[in-house]
Amino acid sequence: MIIHAIANNLDMDKFCSQSSSQTFRIADFGCSIGPNTIFSMQNIIQALEQKHHENNHGNSSTILEFQLFFNDHSTNDFNTLFKSLPPSWPYFVAGVPGSFYRRLFPKSSIHIGHSSNALQWLSKVPQEVVDCKSPAYNDGSIYCRGIEKEVTKAYIAQFEKDMESFLNGRGEELVNGGLMVILMGGVPNGIPLSHTAIGKFYDLFGSCLLDLTNK
Repeated sequence: MIIHAIANNLDMDKFCSQSSSQTFRIADFGCSIGPNTIFSMQNIIQALEQKHHENNHGNSSTILEFQLFFNDHSTNDFNTLFKSLPPSWPYFVAGVPGSFYRRLFPKSSIHIGHSSNALQWLSKVPQEVVDCKSPAYNDGSIYCRGIEKEVTKAYIAQFEKDMESFLNGRGEELVNGGLMVILMGGVPNGIPLSHTAIGKFYDLFGSCLLDLTNK
């Protein structure tokens, strides 16, 4: 999917016509500690190199360089992430701490943004679901099970606010003609999350946490 998105939607000729050396800046939002983020960056770079090669029939004099930004909260273990990088990686790497629900980079500085399995984590727990006097009080559960209507509405409202913040931030950071890749899990309409495998795990994990807090 990423290879096709880059092949069909990214105008590399526009970027590479500016000089004989072109630096592509790629950011992974919600990188965690790897190795998935490393695989994702490698896939994106390979897709860029492949398109560049095909566009120029292997005869381009433009040298591609890549600067990779790994973003996550400041509490993320960036040391473990950087230790897992392949030896002698031919790319320039930096860690960027901070919430991706705000601006993290200068305006028009990123060519490709990437986020995989991260945007399902909200910026905060909706206040209504922890207020025992609220009709959206999520008593006895640590997540949105998708069954209680008011609880679901509270989580949806927070998700919409967070997504708007995320997209506004990336809209400022991406260069004109850049690409944002978002990969997220989901469930079909009408199926509560609590009826899925991950939902059953959250139920079990949540019950353990509740037992610990009640002791």
